Parts: sequence; structure tokens; C-alpha cells
Amino acid sequence: MTKAIALFFKLLEFLVVACLVAMVIMVFGNVVLRYGFNSGIQVSDEMSRYCFIWLTYIGAMIAMREREHLGVDTLVKHLPRAGKKACLFVSEALMLWVNVLFFIGTWKMHELQVTNVSPVVGISMIWVYGIGYVVAVVMALFNLSVLWRLVTGTLSDDELVQVVDSEDVPHGTAVPPGAAR
Repeated sequence: MTKAIALFFKLLEFLVVACLVAMVIMVFGNVVLRYGFNSGIQVSDEMSRYCFIWLTYIGAMIAMREREHLGVDTLVKHLPRAGKKACLFVSEALMLWVNVLFFIGTWKMHELQVTNVSPVVGISMIWVYGIGYVVAVVMALFNLSVLWRLVTGTLSDDELVQVVDSEDVPHGTAVPPGAAR
């Protein structure tokens, strides 16, 4: 199972790179064509925008796995263990609730997005906004994992505070995904 998860996130990292490369090529190529040859590729604007949407959502999933999302721990790091547990529970439960709402919202918009066609490329917009399903499920699984480990008592003290200041990690130190910092 661990290998499958690692392979899934390697695929996501590849997709991030592919989206970034595609955006650079499309935008730069279009700029050169417009200024140099007084022409352009119409689909490049729209496809680069869609790549950016996917890049953002995929990057959010990767950041959640590696615990790189922004947060404020000023109060939490000074609380006793029970306070840290309570704050982590509330935080993860709220994030889980938001992921459920995100999934439901994507589900409710599904029929509209399937019939809505992009103006230039002509693809169904569910190919653009359907990433909401994947993001909601993947992030909800992470929330459930943390909640399960919290309830079963397998979280270490370091993992109770999910935010780490950049000053807390020595420069050049790589932190493996899922490891306590």
C-alpha cells in the first residue's frame, strides 16, 4: 500500500512538472508568435489556464502530504499535550468537513460542467473542474488518517503541531513526507 501511495504521488509530481512545462511552452510560444510573426495559437491561452488550475490543485495535494501548507502555531505550540490534541482534532475535523463540502459542490456542479463546453478548445469543462473530486477524496483521506492516528494515540508529540516554522528546519535538511518534523 505504501508503494502504491508513493507511486501515486510520483505521478502527481510528474503531472505538476508536465503542467508547468506545457504552460511555459504555450505562453512563451504564443508571445513569440504574436510579437515576431503577428499570429498566435488560440488554444494556448485557454489550455495554459486549465494547466494552471490543475497545477494548483495537484500542488495542494502534494503539499498536504508533505505538510507544507501554511498555518499559525503561535498558540498551539505552547499548549499542553491535551490542548494540542484538541486543537489538532478540531483542525482536522474542520478540514475534513471542508473536503466533504468541496466534493458535494463538485458533485452538484457536475451536470452543468459536463454540458458546458470550453469556448476555444471545445472540451467538456468537467475535464477542468472534475479535479475537485480527486482533491476532495485525497485530502479527506489524509484528514481521516491523522484523525485515526490521533484517536488511537499513535501520533508523536512532534506531529501534534502540524505547522513547522522554516527556522525550525535546518537549511538543506530534507524531511521525508509523512515524517514528524
